Amino acid sequence: MSGTRQQQAFGLSELYCPPSVTELDVVAVHGLNGDALATWTSDESKICWLNHATLLPKFLPKARVLTWGYNANVTSTQGRTTSSDRILQHAQTLVAQLTADREALAYSQSRTAAKVAHLRTIFTCTYGILFFGTPHHGSSKARLLSSLQKVVSLGVPRKFLQTESSLVRALEDDCETLQNIADQFAPLMKHFRIFFFWEQERTDLKYTKDYIVDETSAAPMLDDTERSGIAAGHRGMCKFESKDSPGFRTVIVALKRKGPEGAETG
Repeated sequence: MSGTRQQQAFGLSELYCPPSVTELDVVAVHGLNGDALATWTSDESKICWLNHATLLPKFLPKARVLTWGYNANVTSTQGRTTSSDRILQHAQTLVAQLTADREALAYSQSRTAAKVAHLRTIFTCTYGILFFGTPHHGSSKARLLSSLQKVVSLGVPRKFLQTESSLVRALEDDCETLQNIADQFAPLMKHFRIFFFWEQERTDLKYTKDYIVDETSAAPMLDDTERSGIAAGHRGMCKFESKDSPGFRTVIVALKRKGPEGAETG
């Protein structure tokens, strides 16, 4: 196996398009240190459930599947570069690229003032959101990642290493950035169908095994939301090799329920 790391894909990429009618878009967004494809691809079989013929496209045949990649690298090791953008900047870029995609497909229609109408269409056309191990109340493992950054920095000359800790800091317990995001998102949640997933197995951290994001942080008890565990660790909870993989059926049913009312999704 070559030691060269595969080039990361940034921006929107279409993984599957129905041969006939498209009734909804599924957009997959990775997390910290994630990748537009690798995050959703099995390490062993190399199957990506988002576009494999026997998985998502089979159960949601009229859904177009997109993945969005962005620079969420913690360090520049293994040939990766880091970004100075923080969560807000990444979110703005995602919305802008989704808007451009919709306009390119002639989906967008003005609904409010011309300057912001194109942005509002993303809000009004988003039906459901599934969160996989997303820390809604911070994660103590973020401090571990921050410490690891410092260790790596000590062993690598500064000119060969950039360490961007702003994304990691945003995940720390009681972080003001994360709290602001949660506060701003809370009143908007009623407009979406929300499903929270948490990891049920500990992740191997070499020296120990532990949960990266615990249940209370990944799946807060909130009105009009759904929650479920997935029998996998943090990295494996969004990688499905077959329809029998832990959590796959629950995710598929959630996607079907979270789509537009009356949509024929298979």
